[in-house]
Amino acid sequence: MMDYNNGEDEERVIGRVQQPGDNDEKTLRPLRFEDYSGQSKVKTNLKIFIDAARTRNESLDHVLLYGPPGLGKTTLAGIIANEMGVGMHITTGPSIEKAGDLVALLTSLEENEVLFIDEIHRLNRSVEEILYPAMEDYKVDLMIGKGPSARSVRLDLPHFTLIGATTRAGMLSAPLRDRFGMINRLELYETEELMNILKRDAALLEIESDEEGLRNIASRSRGTPRIAIRLLKRMRDFASYMNKDIIDREVSDFGLKQLDIDDIGLDSIDRRMLTTMADVFAGGPVGLETLAATTGEDQVTIEDVYEPFLLQNGYIQKTPRGRVLTKRAFEHLGIPVPPAYIQGRGVPGTNSAAGESGNITIEEWTAGNGDEG
Repeated sequence: MMDYNNGEDEERVIGRVQQPGDNDEKTLRPLRFEDYSGQSKVKTNLKIFIDAARTRNESLDHVLLYGPPGLGKTTLAGIIANEMGVGMHITTGPSIEKAGDLVALLTSLEENEVLFIDEIHRLNRSVEEILYPAMEDYKVDLMIGKGPSARSVRLDLPHFTLIGATTRAGMLSAPLRDRFGMINRLELYETEELMNILKRDAALLEIESDEEGLRNIASRSRGTPRIAIRLLKRMRDFASYMNKDIIDREVSDFGLKQLDIDDIGLDSIDRRMLTTMADVFAGGPVGLETLAATTGEDQVTIEDVYEPFLLQNGYIQKTPRGRVLTKRAFEHLGIPVPPAYIQGRGVPGTNSAAGESGNITIEEWTAGNGDEG
């Protein structure tokens, strides 16, 4: 499996990974919970834990933040450090190549400070093992010398908070995951939450906008703040092109159409995948290898970059026999559902041809239809 940081995704305006044009994200990041929109449950719990830690004058317990890219894990880590009134040291899993690199980071921390490790699932295993006693006992073991004269020295560390961020919580080893006292999943944002983010950032960037223009952008941003902010900046360019000094519905409609982003946030690549499945394979099932060969896309890219949003929003389903389109996908594409696709089996999401109740399982529907898995 490939990591989310994929070159194909970087080329898309609606890609979730950070791109060169997102460099001013740091200046837009809120520093207080009051300015951070969305993730209400996570925020509420963190506020309680931070207040309790500050009352006891202790370091906050270790925190793991996981979820798709672009949802604000780094921003939330910065807010935690700011609310605790301590400094934050930032690094990434791949950049810590040797155990000595991690020891140098840990010994440079002050009491109660935050160490933020992005992409923590990509830590080297030998480096990861250094973290175990550091997280539990605030101590680190070092081997000095080689051969028979080698000896172990235990160093005391200041109390600190490790905040790990990952897009792949399942790739964390159980011993590391179990040492986090707080494990929080960040969810995709609602349109209203994205609008609040866009209003704040538009003011900071001195971009004039109205309610309808921002709602149009927010509703097509795949529930991801990073995409919403990127689209806001692109709409500013289109407003300039149209000689308008405000991002309104007209500007956003024009700009999003130029970028090939439709009313639910699908781009040309998403629609090509769905159309190929509908036209070439009559809705499926179709195997990943066959779909990749037909669309000209890499298998891993399809699985890691394009499919998650389509799966999350019910446009395709995975079955033991391959991928299948749902009724929602056919309706969005404006393609009639093939009669043979409905007759006798039914389409996922319809009540057709499945007896009076219309309830069939996806396994029943795929039996006798399809392609390799």
